[in-house]
Amino acid sequence: MDNQSLNADLPPAERILITAHALFYRDGIRATGIDRVIAESGVAKKTFYRYYPAKNDLIIAFLEYRHRNWMTWFEDAVQRHGANADALVPALAEWFEGDAYRGCAFINAVVEVGGTQPEAVDISRRHKLDMAAVIRTLLPASSRTAKADARALAMAVDGAIVGAQFEESPDAALKTLARIVKAIADTARS
Repeated sequence: MDNQSLNADLPPAERILITAHALFYRDGIRATGIDRVIAESGVAKKTFYRYYPAKNDLIIAFLEYRHRNWMTWFEDAVQRHGANADALVPALAEWFEGDAYRGCAFINAVVEVGGTQPEAVDISRRHKLDMAAVIRTLLPASSRTAKADARALAMAVDGAIVGAQFEESPDAALKTLARIVKAIADTARS
């Protein structure tokens, strides 16, 4: 079943956004033309431009949509895996091992359009700060270094995300992340 059939009952703006999300994440922002989004979403060109006057508008909507959905998933995943720093590795393993995994949409967006679209960089920066804030909740509240530890773990998560893209399997990235999590969590607990 194609994208158009799956989303046929959705309002046009939502169909466009969901289609763009799938294409931008899978194939890249620059590699995905507006004509392809229009064709795969099943809307008329005039309808598309009513909701998204320029591709940049769609890129921003895509990043906001991705941010909301990914953060919801991330918060749920770390809760399901124990709501502590050790939950990061199994939570990320779920994502890395999924068929649709193509790295971090925000890192990818900054690389692709960051130089020409500062708003994409701003959303990506906010996404990373929000991710670090969730990680902060996984550390002991009494830790004097919790904020710095959360930023360090967020940086390690980003490294694991990129590392998982390079290997045939995400195992090496996850094992390395587990070592970093253990070192920081052990220090935070003492």
